[in-house]
Order: sequence, then C-alpha cells, then structure tokens
Amino acid sequence: MDQFLKQYFDKMSASLNKEIPKKFLDVAEAILATSKSGGKTIFAGNGGSAAMASHVSVDLTKTAGIRSVNFNEADLLTCFSNDYGYENWLSKSLEFYADSNDFVVLISSSGSSPNMLNAAKFCQRSKIKFATLSGFSSQNPLREMGDYNFYIDSNEYNIVEMTHHIWLLAIVDFIIEGQM
Repeated sequence: MDQFLKQYFDKMSASLNKEIPKKFLDVAEAILATSKSGGKTIFAGNGGSAAMASHVSVDLTKTAGIRSVNFNEADLLTCFSNDYGYENWLSKSLEFYADSNDFVVLISSSGSSPNMLNAAKFCQRSKIKFATLSGFSSQNPLREMGDYNFYIDSNEYNIVEMTHHIWLLAIVDFIIEGQM
C-alpha cells in the first residue's frame, strides 16, 4: 500500500510539473480578455471531465467574478444527442450558445472523443479562441487543435483527469489572486 501511494503521488507530481507555466498565463490572459470584452468562458468535457468542467466553471464565476458556463444539463445533452447525434451534441450546443468573443475550454482525457473533436472544428471554423486539455497518446488529434493545448503524457485516467483539474483550478486561483 505504501509503495503504491508513493508511486502514485510521484506520477502525479511529475505530471503536474511537466507543463510550461507560460501557457497558464496565456490562458488566464485569454479568460480575462474574454471577460473584459463581454464574452464568457465555456467549459465542456465527458464523464469525469464534465464534472471538472462544472467545478471549474462555477469557481470561475463565483470566486473570480468571471462569467462562465458549462454544458452539463441533462436535457440539453440528451435532446441535442438525440437530434444531432452524440458526436455532434457539443458542436451544436456551441453553435446555439457560443458568441464570437467567447473562450472555450475542451477537456478530453483521450483527446479523441468525436464530440470534442467536432467542437474543436466548430471553434476553428467560427474563429472562437479555445484551449484543449488531453492525455493518453501523444498523437491524439485534439492535442494540436486549440489556440492553447495542454497535454499529459499518461494513459492513466485519474492521473490525466486530476492533473487537468489541478491545472484549471490553478488558473482560476491565479486570476483570483490578481496576478495579472
């Protein structure tokens, strides 16, 4: 048990410390610029990443005073999935709810979820700035699609998801502390 936990926390620590801090500043600046221009930040993910999107979105709104939303409403997800297909529900949601001055954050552990890839393509076509967070294969397609891309070199869901979560909350805390 002790050995497992030591190895686990060593992996977690290594994943947290690999990313270049400049990207965090860039995303924080993009979120602040979006807010100043009257836009909102939109977070989206699947499964655990959807829960993370909700958490970060609420924290950004409540504690940082920056308008933020996420698409985790059961009626929206099931209606749009039924009408447009699961692979298109998120891009259709962005089509209906995103404005050109918004900022989007797409979170996908695998970086290969069709709904996330279609949402990224929508953002590219619509010229909406966006960030991606992914993991698993270094060849995952989402990894290079955003204006800002964060990648975890791990095949372990919890390492990838928890690193993404900590990174996003670090950006929120950085904004709250007024470091910009």
